Amino acid sequence: MIQFPTLLLASKSPRRHQIFREAGLHFEVVNIEAEEDFPDYLQREQVCEFLASHKATHFTEPLHEKILVTADTIVCLGNKVINKPATKEEAAEMLASLSGRTHEVFTGVCMRNQERQQVFHERSEVEFYPLTSAEIDYYIEHFKPFDKAGAYGVQDWMGYMGVKRINGCFYNVMGFPMSRFYRELQQFVL
Repeated sequence: MIQFPTLLLASKSPRRHQIFREAGLHFEVVNIEAEEDFPDYLQREQVCEFLASHKATHFTEPLHEKILVTADTIVCLGNKVINKPATKEEAAEMLASLSGRTHEVFTGVCMRNQERQQVFHERSEVEFYPLTSAEIDYYIEHFKPFDKAGAYGVQDWMGYMGVKRINGCFYNVMGFPMSRFYRELQQFVL
């Protein structure tokens, strides 16, 4: 395996931390505060790349021998971007809209060192079984999906019981396309 410089993962997501740990990458977690607003004219895949790049601009420390990694995951139903729910009602509406349908998950990733920056995105399709209102209520009550785009986590109960199939990278749906990132990172350090 290639020896990479220290990675600075700018993410509060425990799922991203888990993916990095389980991939065996040496990384440090850094905190970046950035708004997650985006211009309305952006296409779906442009939104996640914009947000990942935007987060990277808010890190102002020198990156000598280090690579900053920022990411943003969005869920799209048709052309509509479904963000994180703020309330139980919003979460229930989101899950009801995904019920029995196929949606897309995009994750934008930005890698930046002292000299340059590279941005890419990964896309996966997720098909849900039809969900009852009782299943949706149970999920929201027991799993509190308020920090998750689309109001669900593929790695928890909803993934086990609600997801019919995934076309694309499972880890992208979980929040970070590690296998693609690994290949992009290899090219970035050359």
